[in-house]
Amino acid sequence: MKNKIVWITGASSGIGEALVYAYNKAGVKLIISSRNRDELFRVKSNCKDQINVHVLSLDLADNASLKGKADEAIKIFGKIDILINSGGISQRSLTLETNLETEKRLMDVNFWGTVILSKAVLPQILAQGSGSIVCVSSLVGKFGTRFRSAYSASKHALHGYFDSLRIEIDNPNIHIMLACPGFIKTNVTINAVTANGAAQGTMDDAQENGMLPEVCAEQIVKAIEAKKEEVYIGGKEVKGVLLKRFFPRYFSKIIRKAKVT
Repeated sequence: MKNKIVWITGASSGIGEALVYAYNKAGVKLIISSRNRDELFRVKSNCKDQINVHVLSLDLADNASLKGKADEAIKIFGKIDILINSGGISQRSLTLETNLETEKRLMDVNFWGTVILSKAVLPQILAQGSGSIVCVSSLVGKFGTRFRSAYSASKHALHGYFDSLRIEIDNPNIHIMLACPGFIKTNVTINAVTANGAAQGTMDDAQENGMLPEVCAEQIVKAIEAKKEEVYIGGKEVKGVLLKRFFPRYFSKIIRKAKVT
């Protein structure tokens, strides 16, 4: 991995932060991005090799700025070998109570932010003939649950888009992967938007008892190295993917009763 260039969004907390530390240990050159510049420098200060960690703040919701940010990222080290789209926001609100502005924000950040950055980096990856584009999706990118309609839609959209892109490229040296975590112990539920767009401000019980982000990051790194197309990460909630696929009616009965917060 030495001399590889890895760009990680959502790098100031949670899974993204854990990925920064995992790749820093591997000796790669890193570009780390999120909205919170101060937190990015905190993450950089925790890295053993700080010289090869470059901070590039961005706001995924500001779609118009992202092409310029991608151009800037490529210029830092001259190329991008792996782009990990880990930035995003979650949701905790019922469909009929959630305003359209909040739903649009979820799509702008989770879907369009990822698409715009990936399309901006892809020509350079195609030109060099190798590289990886990774999207941190979610298990609810494979099935829906209560309180996450727009969030789930944004993650489902990633699967449709990047599965199609993978088929279009059809190059074994250019790798596109979707990572689907379940309950990971991060601040994602604290920052999750409610019906009017305000942050929930509390940790869900399921998230509190979830997998540590360091363990999740390790599994994502291994999946990237193995060039997997899709990986599911978490506890028993991972079984929902198979239940939904093979026993959809039974799954619907279970998920209606399941504790998802």
